[in-house]
Amino acid sequence: MSANNPAGNANPSGNVVKVGAKKCKPFIFEVMVYSPEAGYKAEIVVERGCTATNDSVWKFVFDLYKKQAGGDGFDQLVHVSYRALTAQENAAVVGMIDGMTDAQADKLPALHDAAKNFHDTPTPETKTAVLGAAKGVVTAEN
Repeated sequence: MSANNPAGNANPSGNVVKVGAKKCKPFIFEVMVYSPEAGYKAEIVVERGCTATNDSVWKFVFDLYKKQAGGDGFDQLVHVSYRALTAQENAAVVGMIDGMTDAQADKLPALHDAAKNFHDTPTPETKTAVLGAAKGVVTAEN
C-alpha cells in the first residue's frame, strides 16, 4: 500500500472531479439497439464524461456484436468511441439523446461495414475508416 494507492490495488481506476460553479455529471444513455444484418446487432450509446475542470466531454459510442455460432448470445467484435470535437458535433451527439435523425440513421450501415472490415483487417487504414464513418453519423445533419 502507498499514499497514491491506499487500497493496495494493482490498477486502481476511477474518476474524481471537483464540483464548483460548473456541475458536470457523467452518464451513459443507450439510444438504440438494432440489427444491421442477420447475425449481428449494434448498440448506440451517448456518453457524457467530465474533465477535471467540469467541462462536458460528449461521445458517440457504437458497439458491434456477432451472434455466437450455435448459441443465443453475442460476442462483441468492435467498440467505437467517437469524441465530439467541435460545438456542432457536441450538439449533434447531445441531440441523439432524443433519438437519431433519419440522416444519422442512414449513415449507420457505412459504420457497420467499416467496423466489420476493421474486425477482419485491423490496420491503421481500416481504423481511420471506422472513425470517419462514426464522424459521418455524428455530422450527418451538418
